Amino acid sequence: MMAGVDAVTSVLTRASSPQQVLAVARELAATGVPVFPCVSGGKRPLTTHGFHDATTDLERIAVWWHNHPEANLAVPTGAASGVVVVDVDVHGPVDGYRAFERAHRAGLVPGWQLLVTTPSGGVHAYYPATAGKEQRSWQAARAGIDFRGDGGYIVVPPSTVPTSGGSGGYRVRRMNPGASSVLDSERLREFLDPRPIPSQKSGREVERSADVSRLTAWVAARSEGERNRGLFWAACRLAENSIPAPEALEVLAAAASEAGLREREITATVRSAYRTVQPRPQTASRVEDGSSPAMDGWFSRDTTARPSPAVRGLS
Repeated sequence: MMAGVDAVTSVLTRASSPQQVLAVARELAATGVPVFPCVSGGKRPLTTHGFHDATTDLERIAVWWHNHPEANLAVPTGAASGVVVVDVDVHGPVDGYRAFERAHRAGLVPGWQLLVTTPSGGVHAYYPATAGKEQRSWQAARAGIDFRGDGGYIVVPPSTVPTSGGSGGYRVRRMNPGASSVLDSERLREFLDPRPIPSQKSGREVERSADVSRLTAWVAARSEGERNRGLFWAACRLAENSIPAPEALEVLAAAASEAGLREREITATVRSAYRTVQPRPQTASRVEDGSSPAMDGWFSRDTTARPSPAVRGLS
């Protein structure tokens, strides 16, 4: 049975100090919300099976934080906790606030219950999960929006991660004084990242589509110790089949994230695979680190934190 967004909101609005992480973990568990630890200052799960090991068992939670007293705190999203999250991200030229504003004007993101600012300058908008309906996690990378539902997790206050200016934390920004409502996550995805109209495919194209689906499912199932190597292998297969690098990153990112890899690791691994399979000729025009300007121009990410702009529906 889902614990519910009310329980999560009630506990997180009282979380303020990083020293309270264990106390917040216990409170969430006591209300029926499963939790698990992530590495200190990061988002990678410390548990063997990632968010699948999340629990409400207070004794196990006590052991986790006894062994890792500075661990961050995370919660699985979707049916496990009763919470789904729209993750508004800001990195490089991608500003998720603009996409969220467009979705707000279209009436697709009303009814959030809680807003939590993230260390990178983004925000997490919490919604109640839809009872009895699976809401799978997805990414709309070009829009700067991720959806954390079934098969995903979020790091929650009062966890902290390093930023360019020192250390930044997850902090509650605002509660919705009105009524919250469930989110049509698939309709939002279609709005942010519309699927092309299906066309008649040749037998080879159908086969390639099936191969990509199998690859992503395989990458998502990799455990710690196999994740980077598995992602590299999958990216090499896509490169060998002439899948463009941006498309490869887009289709593999969600699967690799589900396996527990961070965005920077994913980007670096896919880039390395494409350089291995599709080496670029030496040219006179190089960037400072000696890599191809054309390739790095696409793969580059600016992780500098910046203040969140005011957005209707998020202010």
